[in-house]
Amino acid sequence: MKIGRLLLRLTVGSLFFGHGTQKLFGLFGGHGLDATANMFESLGMRPGRRNAIAAGVAEAGGGAALAAGFATPLAAATLTSVMLTAINRVHLKNGPWVTNGGYEYNAVLIAAVIALTEVGPGEVSLDHALGTERSGPAWALFALAAGAAGAAGAHYLAESHPVPPAPPAPSADASTNGDASASTETQEAGATQ
Repeated sequence: MKIGRLLLRLTVGSLFFGHGTQKLFGLFGGHGLDATANMFESLGMRPGRRNAIAAGVAEAGGGAALAAGFATPLAAATLTSVMLTAINRVHLKNGPWVTNGGYEYNAVLIAAVIALTEVGPGEVSLDHALGTERSGPAWALFALAAGAAGAAGAHYLAESHPVPPAPPAPSADASTNGDASASTETQEAGATQ
């Protein structure tokens, strides 16, 4: 048995699974769905909740499939799509280095899942046990192309969704402000007596 592919699959797959459950359920110190949805909305990934669910499911499901060695090209395509979207929306403007908030970590993860697709998940995998293993350069290119198409689709859908209207500006009604300040002054006077 060769352990390199198994170790790589388990490590990368379980970390992706963890990231997905952070987004969806707030596990492993994550912020949960509502906070993730707000963050996605701020990145222009509208609607934020739908995109947060999609990213969380893609990471958790793709990570679990990768760790198990199941439908490896599809798992790699799904994870590549999420990483390319993250690069486009968050990291690209910062350059390559992770110390500057760049995309090097995302690029390494893409390279790892595409490499696993090319060499196959290995003997200790569901793909191998089920006789459904798909590997080789054509499958690696398929996973990369499908991941890029998924990221482009996510970008297109986010851009085509309308920007929500800005909240109304607070009213500057002088009579209300005067009453409120008078009430505050009366309370303060009562508190000092």
